Amino acid sequence: MANNIGDLELGKKITEYRKAKNLNLSALAAEIDLSVSMLSQIEKGMANPSLNTLKLISKTLDVSLFNFFIENDQKNNLVVKPENRKKIILPESENISYELLTPDLKGTIEFALMKIEPGYSSSINLISHTGEEMAYVMKGNIDIYLDTHDNKLSLSAGDSIRILPNMKHRWENNYNEDSEIIFAVTPTSF
Repeated sequence: MANNIGDLELGKKITEYRKAKNLNLSALAAEIDLSVSMLSQIEKGMANPSLNTLKLISKTLDVSLFNFFIENDQKNNLVVKPENRKKIILPESENISYELLTPDLKGTIEFALMKIEPGYSSSINLISHTGEEMAYVMKGNIDIYLDTHDNKLSLSAGDSIRILPNMKHRWENNYNEDSEIIFAVTPTSF
């Protein structure tokens, strides 16, 4: 029995993307170092994947992470009103949220708003993606680590930064107020 509708929908989307890649359960499970039984439970909505497992599934299936959380909307909407943004709050990190500023991820660019509360970071480890990223600090102050945990740049509201393809990075709010960062990535990689 599924934990909730969201778990079941997530599982269905994983199954859909797995089949589109012509992978069976065993092949995907082997690629992400997970048991076939656990992957089957995730796809049936009976178990929740960890964020790391979901990232591995996303990478292996060559699908943006956001695709697992947005609803399939057949409308060709071009405008996104603030109240209609797709929002993601990751289970392991309730103090960080993402809002998709584009209607979907079907285009060649990803545009999103990241909010990080004081004392939290975007990830434990530095991460990279194949696309180029531009980020603009809308609110607060934020530190970004580039390539190593020792290479820190401090940004303030109004600052922007280019993050080159495959450059490892991590955002961290070491300040006393919320930070809001708008970022664009091409091609889409979330």
